[in-house]
Amino acid sequence: MKKVVIFTASTGGGHNIAANSLKEHFESRDFDAEIVDAFKETSVFLDKLIAKGYEKIVNISPKTYGRMYKAANNKTLSHYIMAIITDVMEKDITSLIQEKEPDLIIATHPLVTNVLGTLKEENEFDLPIISIVTDYMIHRAYIHEKIDAYVVGSEYTKETMIEKGVEGNKIYPVGIPVRKSFLDHKKVAVKNYDVDLTVLLMAGSMGTNQIEKAFVNLLKSKHYLKIIVVCGKNAKVKSKIDKILEDYYYNKIVDVHGFAENIPELMDMADLVITKPGGLTTTESIIKNIPMLIPYYIPGQEEENADFLIETGMALKVDKIKDLTTVIDYLVHNKDILDSMAKNMSELSKEQSIDSIIELGTKLINKKIGLSQV
Repeated sequence: MKKVVIFTASTGGGHNIAANSLKEHFESRDFDAEIVDAFKETSVFLDKLIAKGYEKIVNISPKTYGRMYKAANNKTLSHYIMAIITDVMEKDITSLIQEKEPDLIIATHPLVTNVLGTLKEENEFDLPIISIVTDYMIHRAYIHEKIDAYVVGSEYTKETMIEKGVEGNKIYPVGIPVRKSFLDHKKVAVKNYDVDLTVLLMAGSMGTNQIEKAFVNLLKSKHYLKIIVVCGKNAKVKSKIDKILEDYYYNKIVDVHGFAENIPELMDMADLVITKPGGLTTTESIIKNIPMLIPYYIPGQEEENADFLIETGMALKVDKIKDLTTVIDYLVHNKDILDSMAKNMSELSKEQSIDSIIELGTKLINKKIGLSQV
């Protein structure tokens, strides 16, 4: 039985969702798969600084995070940042790899990807590494010449990586891994054709004010809508939404959820999803061919994801949340716009293949075994 170690980091949920999906799929193909949270396992300092620091900065000042993200995308600055992080992690992460003895390493986080590439370059280990790029525009931290293969979400992403110097034959545009349960889901939900539009509003990790404003502006629409709200694990958000429903007169069908396991089913019901464009949420929407409306995002990678979606005709962006009412009312009368976005998503979703990632991993392992036997 071949073993794969999947390194992730808890900066947002996307990296961990991708890691868990890969673990489930590799195990279903008779691999021994294990997930390692790189910062938690190697450095309490880095875990606090990067993982917990990310959460605090994003919540307190998203614009500050955006500036930091763009600054770290500079080639020279990125090099120095990565050198410091590698120095801190080197001893422990090398020991972990020696202890677990994997045949293949996968990384779902850019900082971890670069550290692994550097350690391989320094001959700390000689194993194939696959980097999973969990957004649609690559950050420079992902790029290291010792990475054997990159899995990306689109040809668009591949082209931008080639422009940054990554060899094209290393890049596989077969899709960002989503939850296995999501891919296994068989469409059973039926759309409600008695309403003008069914909208799925997802909070993600945005603050209470953003989702609250979006919800109120949906209620102001002059059309008969069904609004499905998913608040996630944020109890404060759900409390605010429930309070609005108590105090606000509305002529809509409203269905409010906290943390929801049945996202695939809820997407099947909807004509449109309103959410922030995290890499995994975006990929799930693409797989379901459900057009996106983006009224908020975290500056940095989500801003770049939004640009990608708009440029490829799969989403619309609303500059001000108060304009949601006007945009929704316009889309009710122009559903051909939604049809066009769904068609564009359908074309991209044909390229999504988790099996291709497993086949890639197997090929790299076999190549390494072949070379070692020569």
